[in-house]
Amino acid sequence: MVFTILAGIITSIGISSCTKLDSKVYSVVPNSEFWQTPAEIAAGIAPAYAALSNIPEGDLELVAASSDEMVIPIRGADWLDGNQHTQEWLHNWTPDNPSMNGMWNDIFGGIGKANFTLSIVNALPTPPPNLAAINAELKSLRDFFYFLAVDRFGNVPYVTSFNVDPSTVKTISGAQIYDSLIAELNANIELLPANVDATTYGHFTKWAAFALLAKLYLNQEVYTATKTGDKTTSAGPAWQKCMDMCDSIIASSQYNLQPNYFDIFAPNNSNLTGSGNESIFVVPFDKANIGGNNWEMATLHYQNNLNLPLSGSPWNGFCSTADYYSNFDTSSVYSTKGTTVYRTFLDQRAGQYLIGQQYQIQFTYPPSTNVVYSADPSLKINDLQFGIPLIFNPVVSAISDPSGPFRAAGLRNIKYYPDAGTSGNQSNDMVIFRLADIYLMRAEADLRANATVSGTSLGYVNAVRTRAYSGDASHNWTAPQVTLTSLLAERARELAWEGWRRNDLIRFDVENGTHDQYFGAARNPAKTADADAHWQLFPIPSQQITANPNLSQNPGY
Repeated sequence: MVFTILAGIITSIGISSCTKLDSKVYSVVPNSEFWQTPAEIAAGIAPAYAALSNIPEGDLELVAASSDEMVIPIRGADWLDGNQHTQEWLHNWTPDNPSMNGMWNDIFGGIGKANFTLSIVNALPTPPPNLAAINAELKSLRDFFYFLAVDRFGNVPYVTSFNVDPSTVKTISGAQIYDSLIAELNANIELLPANVDATTYGHFTKWAAFALLAKLYLNQEVYTATKTGDKTTSAGPAWQKCMDMCDSIIASSQYNLQPNYFDIFAPNNSNLTGSGNESIFVVPFDKANIGGNNWEMATLHYQNNLNLPLSGSPWNGFCSTADYYSNFDTSSVYSTKGTTVYRTFLDQRAGQYLIGQQYQIQFTYPPSTNVVYSADPSLKINDLQFGIPLIFNPVVSAISDPSGPFRAAGLRNIKYYPDAGTSGNQSNDMVIFRLADIYLMRAEADLRANATVSGTSLGYVNAVRTRAYSGDASHNWTAPQVTLTSLLAERARELAWEGWRRNDLIRFDVENGTHDQYFGAARNPAKTADADAHWQLFPIPSQQITANPNLSQNPGY
């Protein structure tokens, strides 16, 4: 894995404070002697990428739990935490919510590291031989962090130099930042690496830039709105540009759909580094060197270490509701081995959720086939605190409940299949951009631009569906079946818990001229419809405004 160099080399990138010039220093390399070899360059830019490892626990929790795909209910005192998690679901968060400040710090920490590294490498007395390419990569990575900032907060500070007093910056409109991101990505895209192999795995490549541009163009009317919930009245939709960016990736022939859906997210998915694989941009994790991916612990029940290969007890938090699960085709075939009944989902993707009674029989990979019954009652897993059977129920009837059965309310997600022998810090690399998303974005932009999908877009949608059904094309759609409603449901199935659901729902609300049909809709448990559209943006955290009163709070907060 490319980023394994981080643990050993990150401290040697040349921030030297040595004052005894005659001393021999072996742990620090001066900048003037660094940045000359590929290994040194990779180590030098690594800190800017390291900020991405905060995404699973900071950014993705907040964006998922504010949509309909994930809820974090309070089970007794578990996950109480000052109600910060339930606020995400209920849409009653405040600028004081710690999750908001954590996400802000993660995003702007990445921007700051990119700016710092740019300042270092561009001040070298002897520039590295590929300075233009280094600048392009760091600026494009910074553009990705700014995309997150605009998507989450809208109007934010836009700083592209490290030598700026942070207490003096002001917020500018998301529309202005959108224009800057489009311009900078287009200016640098041909300088980014086009090869897809182990040397570019986890790096921002030309193809990642095309994917980011596609996301920006797909959501142009969200990001350039004059106020939250409005469509822009100037630039208009950019559906064709989105399609062009998607086509650039597809035409490269660098990427293909993985035959097995779950291989994309498996603990060994870092092996999928070469051309022909599906993932375009990932955040690498490694249980020995790069921690931060703890989703197996955050979602699974305390006793799921009895049927999944974990070395510790999970935290029993993140889950999905019956309403979200209803997007999935749960049609199955059943088989019996001895006294155990196994269920195989026709649509592989439905297997990412644990449902029903849990048994002390180890799950096998991939989870599209799993245990649903054992005739041996001694193999039933119980909730140890209450001494009752552990039966995952998709119905989450309340946002807070101290009862025993409620500890098993909500379906637990094992899309990022648990990494054997871990209790957090799993090795599954987190996928940001991948080809299936490109196919579905292309189809949506085509449909919005032309009122019907072309044969080309239909083929892409059906490629995703055929893969989902393990090569069975009998579930493919005809062109009239590809509607905005069906595409949104397909994205819910294909991209569950990948961080795009909030983005999708807000886009659908904005395009429909609503604020309470998709992202702002009422949903179980306990969420009422949003009264207005200001919840489509998170507030600027109170801590940030206290530190810099020049920042302007988003409307409605």
